[in-house]
Amino acid sequence: MKIIINTICILFFAVGLSAQPTDSWPIFRGGQQLNGISKTEIPDQPDLIWTFQTGDNIKSSPVVDQGKIVVGSTDGVVYCIDLEGKLIWKFETPNTIEAPALIHNNTVYIGNLDGTLFALDLKTGDKKWEYETDNQIIGSANWWEDGDKTYIFVGSYDYYLHCVDAETGEVQWKYESDNFINGAAGCFNGKAFFGGCDGYLHQVDIVTGEADKKIDVATYVPGSPAVEKDRAYLGDYDGRFFEVDIKNEKTTWEWEHSETNLPFIASPAISGNRLFTANHNKFLYCFDKNTGEKIWEYNTGNRVEASPVVAGNKVIVANMRGDLALVKLSDGQVVWTYEIGSQIISNPAVAGGRIYVAASDGFVYCFGE
Repeated sequence: MKIIINTICILFFAVGLSAQPTDSWPIFRGGQQLNGISKTEIPDQPDLIWTFQTGDNIKSSPVVDQGKIVVGSTDGVVYCIDLEGKLIWKFETPNTIEAPALIHNNTVYIGNLDGTLFALDLKTGDKKWEYETDNQIIGSANWWEDGDKTYIFVGSYDYYLHCVDAETGEVQWKYESDNFINGAAGCFNGKAFFGGCDGYLHQVDIVTGEADKKIDVATYVPGSPAVEKDRAYLGDYDGRFFEVDIKNEKTTWEWEHSETNLPFIASPAISGNRLFTANHNKFLYCFDKNTGEKIWEYNTGNRVEASPVVAGNKVIVANMRGDLALVKLSDGQVVWTYEIGSQIISNPAVAGGRIYVAASDGFVYCFGE
């Protein structure tokens, strides 16, 4: 009986893995927990397949779902592109877009610097609804489903994390922090986790909007935390990086460079027991997730604000000089580099064996076989 049960468990696990999509990157860090992991494999020496030009520079990270790439531009336009780099539709908003889009249930959710969150039909680009905050939105929205109800939540410079009904845009609750909210909120097990300029890690119940925990961590947090069960990982503007024990409301390890003390703008990626993040001091770092011990470092050659992405046995990193690189997850050795030559501050989308990256020259670049 034990052998049969074990076999069933193995088969169930295998089916679960095979069902995981490899052609989707629907939120700027790949999934709700913002862990920066792609389930696809990418070639060691990808080629430039196509480029697509928007009307101005791009700070928004591209996202991918159902054969469509969606990206916002500082020209205030949301662009939807097919996998061949051809425009499907575009939607004009009245202000700059820096926030990445979220794609969920055939709907695109994206905010702009007016502080407006838009819900657009993924197939047509038609507006379903809009919701107004009181200041700019520069971080991605996220989602959570509870029964038949889907919640969409997003941070704003009005100090609030806003939660709306996914279908109607009707406000469900607003949670007030103590300063600007720059990044996205990760979510796990019905809780939203975010940091901001107030230096706290906040845990909020997504259904009720009530604060569960408020943990004093840093000076201020410019990026988005990666969440894994009862741990969160985030960096601050003073060059410190933390693992936070959420349950016990304490920092379990902290790392900082002994000399540079430059900001961690990038958000971290987690793969197994390894954690990857990058700093304004030009370096991509690999840490032991459990101890904070540095395993390796890679000098990208310029400041890094784009968050690294893990795909298979490689880590993808881009810098503010416009260099895109693949390095080995195991030891940080360079596999491939490509010089775009224009500043990259948004992390790549990685799906279907391809890398999609946006740059300040206003182009979206597609790399793959």
